[in-house]
Amino acid sequence: MPSFFRLVSIAMAVILAAIGILPAHAQGLAGPSSVQANLEPGDGLTDPQYRSDFPRNIAPGYFAWKDRLAKDHGFRFNFDYLSLGQSSNADLGAGKASGGIARFYGSWQATENGSLTFKIENRHAYGAVAPQFFGLDGGALSITGTAFNDNGTMLTNLFWTQRAGDGAWTIQAGQIDVTDFVDIYGLVSPYTAFQNLAFNTNPTINTPNQGLGIAAGAKLGSNFYAVASVADANADPTDPNLDVFSEGDLFSSFEVGYTSGFDRLYFDNIHLTLWHGDAASDGSRPEDYGAAFSAAWFIDNKWMPFLRAGASKGTAALYKRSVSVGVGYYGRNTDLAGIGLNWAEANDVAGSQTTMEAFYRFSISPGLQITPSVQFINNPLLNPDQSSITLLGLRVRMVF
Repeated sequence: MPSFFRLVSIAMAVILAAIGILPAHAQGLAGPSSVQANLEPGDGLTDPQYRSDFPRNIAPGYFAWKDRLAKDHGFRFNFDYLSLGQSSNADLGAGKASGGIARFYGSWQATENGSLTFKIENRHAYGAVAPQFFGLDGGALSITGTAFNDNGTMLTNLFWTQRAGDGAWTIQAGQIDVTDFVDIYGLVSPYTAFQNLAFNTNPTINTPNQGLGIAAGAKLGSNFYAVASVADANADPTDPNLDVFSEGDLFSSFEVGYTSGFDRLYFDNIHLTLWHGDAASDGSRPEDYGAAFSAAWFIDNKWMPFLRAGASKGTAALYKRSVSVGVGYYGRNTDLAGIGLNWAEANDVAGSQTTMEAFYRFSISPGLQITPSVQFINNPLLNPDQSSITLLGLRVRMVF
């Protein structure tokens, strides 16, 4: 089955590259954590309301220059900085973790229907433990601070997007991040919504790091779509290279879904994702494959209930089975509250683990968000002597 699925996924990616997905105004296969989403304030909502105009009000000339670049030359960019601090009552580990992410990202509309997207970032820990590994440090089999690791400087996006003027097809090729479009929903971004991997990209999917790949999709009528991708399974964004052509180890995915309209692709979305990861040629990673299901719907442009589940075969993904339910609520249009509950079983670890996360994101302005959160992990699988762990977090994001 895995080898057959790999062949099907590669074939679908090539075929769909010729027919594509998304409406004309979209810039590619862009979910909530993508560059395109981060360039648009207000989570894609219409008529967002804010408490302040910071930092535009303290540097109006700089932002006017950015606006002229976008209007006259099709070049849009942001600098942003995110900081995350977490503390827990775990009997094991450091008891606290903190780190930051500095990012420079943007897109250039080089032709009417073609654009170049880029993102360079530096991820760093402030102390001995980065938030991404804080749950593991305390004995929970859990990624409690997704993306906030200590990987240093990385090239995470450098790809070309080509699309038809009428939105009939789109293809994306180059240095890509498959988590921008694989198994996405409206609350998937660790920069603006949930922090635990249980509520980001499905933790049963062994998604690779950012690297060379190709992704494409197709509208299947007015409401259905399909997306396929093939990417370097061994990618290392701290050292971008062309090794995929010599090693040939691939991650492939195929997704089919339903949406109320392609302008609400990740607001109203029900989909099934199939994926496969080759074993590493050097023996460091086994073959892995699985399936994931997601259903999320934006009710009255305020409430977003979701149900997500996945199962995998192999040992590379974090969990072999996972089910998540929850809801997000948009207040003042751009404030966002969320609560989620996850149940999971892991590979080669007996028992199950339950995770709850709740957060409230204060959107002070398009350039300043402050998000306190709490995570509760029952039966931490790597710390059987402690029945539960409570973790408090505070995330700040500033955009320039």
